[in-house]
Amino acid sequence: MIMLLNPFCPVAGAKILGLQATVILLLNLLIKSKIRIATFSALGGLLLLFQTVVFLAAAAAIYAGQQRKTSAA
Repeated sequence: MIMLLNPFCPVAGAKILGLQATVILLLNLLIKSKIRIATFSALGGLLLLFQTVVFLAAAAAIYAGQQRKTSAA
């Protein structure tokens, strides 16, 4: 015999509402984590770009200093 759920039963309604609340909470956490990953990925890319520019500027300054010493001597 199949037992049908009565929509007016408060226990069944509470179970369904609890499940819906859990799904909404998990979706909210998933969306927040995706946003956080994208944000910090972009921030990491910017920091890598800044580090590369500083390294190239320092290397160019050292190279220019060595060229000046050899041309002065």
